[in-house]
Amino acid sequence: MRLRLVDIAQRAGVSEATVSRVLNEKPVAEATREKVLTAIDVLGYERPARLRRKTTGLVGLVVPELTNPVFPLFAQAIETALAKHGYTPVLCTQTPGGLHEDEYVEMLLEQGTSGIIFVSGVHAITESDTERYARLRRSGIPIVLINGHQPDVDAPSLSQDDRAAVELGVEHLTQLGHTRLGLAVGPSRYTPASRRNAAFVQAVERHPGVTGVVEHTQYTVEGGTAAAHALLDADVTGILCGSDVMALGVVRAARQRGLRVPQDVSVIGSDDGMLAQFADPPLTTIRQDVMGMSSAAVRALLEEIGGTPSPRREHLFTPDLVMRRSTAPAPALRSAIAGT
Repeated sequence: MRLRLVDIAQRAGVSEATVSRVLNEKPVAEATREKVLTAIDVLGYERPARLRRKTTGLVGLVVPELTNPVFPLFAQAIETALAKHGYTPVLCTQTPGGLHEDEYVEMLLEQGTSGIIFVSGVHAITESDTERYARLRRSGIPIVLINGHQPDVDAPSLSQDDRAAVELGVEHLTQLGHTRLGLAVGPSRYTPASRRNAAFVQAVERHPGVTGVVEHTQYTVEGGTAAAHALLDADVTGILCGSDVMALGVVRAARQRGLRVPQDVSVIGSDDGMLAQFADPPLTTIRQDVMGMSSAAVRALLEEIGGTPSPRREHLFTPDLVMRRSTAPAPALRSAIAGT
């Protein structure tokens, strides 16, 4: 039967304009949308194919590889929050040689996804082509970006305050008497790494007598090891890392040189994933507010799905310094104290 807006509107208790918005996939409250779709079913009409696909309640969650413990933390927190609201999360993990983000998005669209949350995806690359996200928005797919703000993307954006994270680390190391600091951080093409680089330079400049060296590398143990060797060649005694995984590589490099952590070199990680507390020594680290960011991301996505757009400005989440046993007073300060 041919769809009659007036019949559907009367059955659902809404206006014909609202029915039209649902049929044309325009933003409406999720409850209203379900009323209209139910009315279509009850009246015996066949739902348009695009609307049949969207009745599964699927939400895509696109994350990088899961070897970095912070990404499984995000995945678990977001999936749990989505499930509480009746949505089925679909985890899309980008691995070397695997599917690209764009390919995952195409698969999600074929399955009729209700929305997509991107964690540290292509959007985190400073010079990435944001047209891929613009196409999603034009097609009415709600999206949320985590850690990688793109001001020209029409979507809620949530990020850790990378500047605050670096300032916490620099302040901690300088209070311990370290005057030669190093930053081991990811490739400069990534927004978080670029922000940390700038924040590190500025934070060091605010401390007279303190110097800093930056090494860009990969967010891996091997990347941390390579960066550490370069930083240790520059005689740094305190190293701030872009992730806990990188910090493990820094600890390994120090030991390869016969140095002790923290007696000879202090190391600070970032994220506070499961590895941090079980490392040897347990890592002092900058904790990312994964739970807060995940809850906010799901809340923003549900608002978008319900037709109530969230603010487009970037929401920054404050990190915390977690002190464990990988940092200690600088060697020169410790020697001075021992000699008095």
